[in-house]
Amino acid sequence: MSSPPAAPAPRWPLILLRTSTTLLALLSLLQVMLAGSFLNGTYESLKDHEGTGMVLATVVVVQLAGAAAVRWHGRGPLWPLWTTALLAGAVTGQIAAGYARALGVHVTLGVLLVSGVLFGLVGAWRLPLPARNVRVAGGPDGAGRLPRPGGPVEVSQ
Repeated sequence: MSSPPAAPAPRWPLILLRTSTTLLALLSLLQVMLAGSFLNGTYESLKDHEGTGMVLATVVVVQLAGAAAVRWHGRGPLWPLWTTALLAGAVTGQIAAGYARALGVHVTLGVLLVSGVLFGLVGAWRLPLPARNVRVAGGPDGAGRLPRPGGPVEVSQ
C-alpha cells in the first residue's frame, strides 16, 4: 500500500517573503536617499533617516518570520532564513553604529546592507510560487479539479 501524495506547499509563506523583501528593498533605497540628502546639507533629513531605520528594522523581523514560514510551512529552502538572520544582525549593528556616530562603519555597513537586501529580493522572487489548488465542481476529472497547464488533455467524443 502506497502513501497518499503529499499536499502541495502553501503559497502564503512565499508571498509574505516576497512582500517583505520588496518593502525592505524600498526602505533601503529610501535610507540611501535620506543619507544623501543629509550629506547635501538638509539636516532635517537625519531625523527621517532615523525613523526609516526603525521601520526597516521592524520589517526585517517580519521578513525573518516569513523566511521561517517558507522553510517550515512552505517546505522551502533554508537560505532565506539564515540570510535574513544575518540581515537582522547587520541592521542591529547598523543602528548601533549610527547612534555611536561611527560613520566609517555606518556607511560601509550600509552599502553592504543594501547589497544584501537587493540580492535577497532577487532570490525571493526567483523561488517558484506553488500552484494554486483550484477546485471547480464537476471538473474534467470528476473530482472537481482542473487539469494543470501543459498536462495531458483528454477529449471525449
